[in-house]
Amino acid sequence: MPHPPTFWAVARQPKWIAMLVLALVLATVFVVLSAWQFGASRSEAVQHEDTETPVELTDIYEPARSITVHEADRIVDVTGEFVPDTQVFIVERLREGVQGYWAVAAFRVDGAPDDEVIPVVRGWAEDYDHVGLPPEGQLTLQGRLLPTEAPAPGPRELPYPLLATLSVAELINLWDEDSYSGFLVDFSGEAGAGDDAGEQASSSLESVWVGTQPEGSSINWLNLFYAVEWVVFAGFAFYFWWRMVRDAQQRQVEEARLDAEWEAQWRREQLAKQQENRSESDG
Repeated sequence: MPHPPTFWAVARQPKWIAMLVLALVLATVFVVLSAWQFGASRSEAVQHEDTETPVELTDIYEPARSITVHEADRIVDVTGEFVPDTQVFIVERLREGVQGYWAVAAFRVDGAPDDEVIPVVRGWAEDYDHVGLPPEGQLTLQGRLLPTEAPAPGPRELPYPLLATLSVAELINLWDEDSYSGFLVDFSGEAGAGDDAGEQASSSLESVWVGTQPEGSSINWLNLFYAVEWVVFAGFAFYFWWRMVRDAQQRQVEEARLDAEWEAQWRREQLAKQQENRSESDG
């Protein structure tokens, strides 16, 4: 009785060698795709051309769209005037470890398409009660352009003019003015001055410096997931080949077992016939 075929004996058959070559080709393709997705997942963050060289706000940014990485953190120049009766105070702002308030007012931008305003952080104060009004008349400010903060969750609990966050959407509703979607932190000192010499002396505003925002993660997790997925597919290519060879081996083992049983049954039948013939001859 021949021995049943082993797994490797079946795997060495030409058909399964050809299937292994196909599995290797597919696995290679999947690994290449995985490497490409992995490279894409580590795409570098977009670099600003030069955030510290001042540019005109109206040259790089329009009010009708959200601020992007190409405009955020840029130092910009803007000319216009403050809108009366728009000053508000953003609570819980730290300066050198001391908690205070940002004084913010609407600044109407010269050259804006529809006379839109932009919120301007005039400065910081430990006590907002003594902060003077924004200066009147035409001004040229210079400061850092930043994206809006998210609105505070839930209903507004602070009494006006105190706000929890510098949310442009909330300010648009309070001011009833169309606005740029970002805000400006004034570095020039012009916005922090009072509307006359007396108020300038008593405004109690100190300058605010905001650096560039930290870059977020440069990993694209979706691409990283796809990279892992392609590696899994490469493994499946070999697994399917192994499973098909194993199934073929099991079939051959089963066929060999059935052949052996059939042969044994045939031998028994032949032996029985021989015995029957011998008995008849003896009789």
